[in-house]
Amino acid sequence: MIAYIDRVNVSYAALTMNTELHFGPDVFGFGAGILFAGYLLFAVPGALIAERFGARLWLSLITVAWGIVSGLMAFVHTATQFFVVRFVLGAAEASLYPVAYAAFIPRWFGARERPLAIAVLLTSLQISGIIGAPLAGWLLGVPWLGFKGWQVLFLLEAIPAVALGLALPFWLADWPHEAKWLTPDEQQSLKLRYERELAAKLQAKTYTVSQVLRDPEVLKLCFIYLLWTTGFWGFNYWMPTILKEVSGWRTSAIGAAFAVAMTISLIASALTGYSSAKTNEKRWHGALHLLLAAIGMVGGAYVHTPRAFFIFMIMTAVGVYAPMAVWWSYPTSFLSGAAAAGAIGLINSTGNIGGFVGPYITGWIKQSTGSYLGALLYLAASLLAAAILILTLRKRLPS
Repeated sequence: MIAYIDRVNVSYAALTMNTELHFGPDVFGFGAGILFAGYLLFAVPGALIAERFGARLWLSLITVAWGIVSGLMAFVHTATQFFVVRFVLGAAEASLYPVAYAAFIPRWFGARERPLAIAVLLTSLQISGIIGAPLAGWLLGVPWLGFKGWQVLFLLEAIPAVALGLALPFWLADWPHEAKWLTPDEQQSLKLRYERELAAKLQAKTYTVSQVLRDPEVLKLCFIYLLWTTGFWGFNYWMPTILKEVSGWRTSAIGAAFAVAMTISLIASALTGYSSAKTNEKRWHGALHLLLAAIGMVGGAYVHTPRAFFIFMIMTAVGVYAPMAVWWSYPTSFLSGAAAAGAIGLINSTGNIGGFVGPYITGWIKQSTGSYLGALLYLAASLLAAAILILTLRKRLPS
């Protein structure tokens, strides 16, 4: 939750920051998206370091680091400074999700339980919006000690990351057998289940990190995620600005509107994770939601009233968020250990090229045409392509 707040609060800061710093749509789009260049370069190395030297301490280190860097956003004054800080923030956060998906979750949950477990974890995305959106809308209007509202936003929202990072070594357990809140029988049960699943995967096929980075199924997952995140991050970084242009609402009202959209998508995410875990089906759970997101983007491109745009925005929010848990349970259904860490790092980093492409192309089209119409249609096409390609993934997975 804290990572996501620190990553997307720039989309709300932009409502006043862009005017004060004279950032055009192209500058903001590039700065919002360059965070994912840091992801591209550091996700795989970070995931492998955590696998080798300990996930708990690595998460502690990177959490403190991104908190400090996020706070530095309050002091940017030029486009170059904006680009540099956003890139470093991406580098610091890059291995968070690969470590969570490849190290922590598989050690605690079996293959059938994993979609639901990840769904619970990923409720943090929407909860961060439910909390962060109205908070950001309010903070933008609260200058303090000579800082503008957008600077206060970055400074205050950096503090929880640093505090949590310092607490993580004393809070998390790397393995179930290290968890003092489990009984010895529970520790042994989880340990045996993990070892049985690992043995089954190794018997089916043994992957080295080098092999998995060239595996056709993994590369397909990378391409699908790139298309998905193009729409996902285009939505997240630009919708507050587009909603303000369509509606003329105050920043506090825009924050409240996003809190409503995130609440609805949170409910949809929980239902999707539960349904996937119950049926052991992943492909259609992803494809249908991405189709819904594409429809929401297209609808939003052609309506001009705040109420209609808000309805399509909710459709898009549900579509891009709800299948995330199902998606991240897929790689660990046939990979484990360092191979899983490398694969998830690769999927996360190359897929997040879309995190640069979506925001940047949206800003570039707006700068070039004066309208968001072409940008929204481009984002919709990317989501539709991802929906179609998900259906080409392997159907049968280990139970």
